[in-house]
Amino acid sequence: MTLTAIVLAAGQGSRFRAETGEDKLLAQCSGRDGVTRPVIEHVLLNLPEQLVSRLLVTSPERSDVIRLARAYGCEVVLLQSAGMGDSIAAAIAASASADGWLVVLGDMPFVLPATIERVIDDLQSINVPVHAGQRGHPVAFGRAFGPSLMALTGDRGAKPLFAQAAVKQVPVNDAGVLWDVDVPQGLSFNAD
Repeated sequence: MTLTAIVLAAGQGSRFRAETGEDKLLAQCSGRDGVTRPVIEHVLLNLPEQLVSRLLVTSPERSDVIRLARAYGCEVVLLQSAGMGDSIAAAIAASASADGWLVVLGDMPFVLPATIERVIDDLQSINVPVHAGQRGHPVAFGRAFGPSLMALTGDRGAKPLFAQAAVKQVPVNDAGVLWDVDVPQGLSFNAD
């Protein structure tokens, strides 16, 4: 089964940018491995090796994000829209022959590789990680969802598809599945 990892990195991060003036994907943060890198580099580094098919969706002006994506083996899909639905649809169209997709948010640097492996394991429909009773990211979608994912538009993500399927909740002991970097305080991970 060939799954494609789709890293969503087209959002503008306006809340973060308003406080710091910088792109949150390039902000330095200390990962769970203790090494300081840009947020997006942690995300790319955490993708398990078996996910050899990788796409990153971003806007054309993000040259440093594009460079990092290519360094980590990603094909880059350039998109002017910051809408999550548009980003997912473009990536699915670019990888339509895949057996399934793992949708990864580019601002979630603290998800453990072992957690991602659990989420993509035994993918039949939709697999979603659950930590402390809350659904998180990344989310895996089976091949049957390709047409529905390709039909997404605007800023609406894939959550409405959950109502159309048997969603497999994957229990994980990883608070990283709930932790995104929307504001500068999010750059420091605290599992408590």
